[in-house]
Amino acid sequence: MSELITAQGLSVRHGEVEVLHGVDFTISSGEIVTVVGPNGSGKSTLIRALIGLERAARGKVNRQAGLRIGYVPQKLHVDASLPLTVRRFLSLPKRVSNARAEAALERTGVPHLGGRQISRLSGGQFQRVLLARALLSEPQILILDEPTQGLDQPGTAGFYKLIEEVRQETGCAVLMVSHDLHVVMSTSDRVICLNGHVCCQGTPKVVAEAPEYRALFGMGTQGAFALYQHSHDHGEHADHATCSHDHDHADDAAKDGTQTHGQAHV
Repeated sequence: MSELITAQGLSVRHGEVEVLHGVDFTISSGEIVTVVGPNGSGKSTLIRALIGLERAARGKVNRQAGLRIGYVPQKLHVDASLPLTVRRFLSLPKRVSNARAEAALERTGVPHLGGRQISRLSGGQFQRVLLARALLSEPQILILDEPTQGLDQPGTAGFYKLIEEVRQETGCAVLMVSHDLHVVMSTSDRVICLNGHVCCQGTPKVVAEAPEYRALFGMGTQGAFALYQHSHDHGEHADHATCSHDHDHADDAAKDGTQTHGQAHV
């Protein structure tokens, strides 16, 4: 598998506060990687740094040349008074054909929404439209920053099942940030537990049993596979997690609510 994005010794500062320090990260083609961590742990800051929206104070980030990224942001505010249909939204900022727009909506399970006003969508419908828009770029990697925030459990489970199906069909990598630990962990190839630094990482089962993970989330070892899971041959990475016992906190809560990216603006 080719490496799409790597970070080595990545540290990011917001003013005097070091939000991330010493983060090593890699995601390769075809992987589903989930980043979990408490509020203020630097999850969204890591995403922004990996796609070039945050400057590293130390360390470096490398992205594969010409890498196509599909991005589903944590929050996207659309003025309710703005007359904007789903079909028009899919053509911002670059026009797409009706056939491609219809295919994208069909793929994400909302083929009937093309003529609907964006402001009239439910939370779950809006997230599927955002995903359809991201897929139009034929991404090599999908990056989703807490995409199921505000959805109920069936909506969350359905959305992540859709993500796994998209990965299987297209071969794209998926990088997710989430608080939905029960669902996301069970469908991930690798989980990274973040708290200003990488506390532990490995396969879902290994991380669920790691004391670092349980200390952060107060969960037992049986809680990570509640809805569904899949099996893969993880090779040498399946037998252990890489853990760090330094639990310094870095507060980026003020920053986590802001998202900036070419695909996220209307």
